Amino acid sequence: MKSVTDDDREGLTDEAAQRFLIPDELWRKIEPLLPARRNTHRFGGGRPRADDRRCMDGIFFVLRTGCQWNALSATGICPSSTAHDRFQEWARAGVFRELWRAGLAEYDELRGIDWRWLSMDGAITKAPLGGGENRPEPRRPRQARREAVGADRGRRRPGGAGRRRR
Repeated sequence: MKSVTDDDREGLTDEAAQRFLIPDELWRKIEPLLPARRNTHRFGGGRPRADDRRCMDGIFFVLRTGCQWNALSATGICPSSTAHDRFQEWARAGVFRELWRAGLAEYDELRGIDWRWLSMDGAITKAPLGGGENRPEPRRPRQARREAVGADRGRRRPGGAGRRRR
């Protein structure tokens, strides 16, 4: 498949979205990570596949800006449904995990990562309403045990009968 260069993409999008397009240097590193396309059409034909680079441009635009997938079509980068389908396909194939690994390896080579000093965020405390250590779990929902309190009254009487007014 012919790769689209930065010059070919000049007219693809509006001016604001062009800042989010993938540069050629980065695309040369991403392209080998993409899985080979298999034509699954039963007669070998079908609709031509959208350009991988435009789809990756759209995916990165959504991830960097936080916009909804459906808003992507308005930018002109790539149709939103195509970008989302390709995102799911590539996520299942592990493309983004491999991209992360390649990025870490390159950063480690350029700057160096001190692998001896790593930290994870977490909390090691007792849950405030955790209960006893070996407490049996209830077998019925809370309302079935008549523990639910109505918003306007106290406990309800069995059988659903409330106080009758005369």
